[in-house]
Amino acid sequence: MQLTVENLHVSYDQIRALHGVSFSIAAGEIVCIIGANGAGKSTTLRAISRLVPADKGSRLRFEDHDLLAYPADKVVSQLGISHVPEGRRLFGNLSVLENLQLATFARRDPHAIKQDLERVFAIFPRLLERRTQFAATLSGGEQQMLAVGRAYMTGHRMMLLDEPSMGLAPLMMLSMFEALKEINRAGTTILLVEQNARLALKFAQRGYVIENGRIVLQGPSDELLNSPEVKKAYLGG
Repeated sequence: MQLTVENLHVSYDQIRALHGVSFSIAAGEIVCIIGANGAGKSTTLRAISRLVPADKGSRLRFEDHDLLAYPADKVVSQLGISHVPEGRRLFGNLSVLENLQLATFARRDPHAIKQDLERVFAIFPRLLERRTQFAATLSGGEQQMLAVGRAYMTGHRMMLLDEPSMGLAPLMMLSMFEALKEINRAGTTILLVEQNARLALKFAQRGYVIENGRIVLQGPSDELLNSPEVKKAYLGG
């Protein structure tokens, strides 16, 4: 397995947010985590990317590496795990191109950087058109393209995506997920958390359902789509 999460516990002050979450992802897979607001989806991603500390007893491995031994910046620069956070968090006063270039500051492979930039512009032609435009002036869909493109430029062995459909019009949402499929076909493993359960399960090959900080269901996406529990809780019946 490329990523293995075992017995993951995360606390904020004295409040436990995750209660022994465990799952695994093979290289090249698309896997989703679905659940209600506050269930622990974003916290799970933030623990993997080392933005929040894991409690004692948690085990996180990426290939042969103990993730708990890496600070957040090294998770990106050394392991190639990128994170597209909820809310995008772009540098609004920088251009599209500057946002993409800034994401490569820790890289030492100029030829590969040039190829990756060309790849981003091929996947998102709109970004090529807007490359000199300030990020703050982009539409919501264009900002999401830039957030994904920026993550790709930092490292693309695995991409963590937090609510990639949030705030997008239906056509833009479908376009974004098609772009993510193209990124996956090029070799990037994808783990996304998503409140739009139907969209996430149609996109992913496997899924996990998280409730109150615990994994309560898991399986192939088609099985979860047909699960009575998932239908009742997340698919409107």
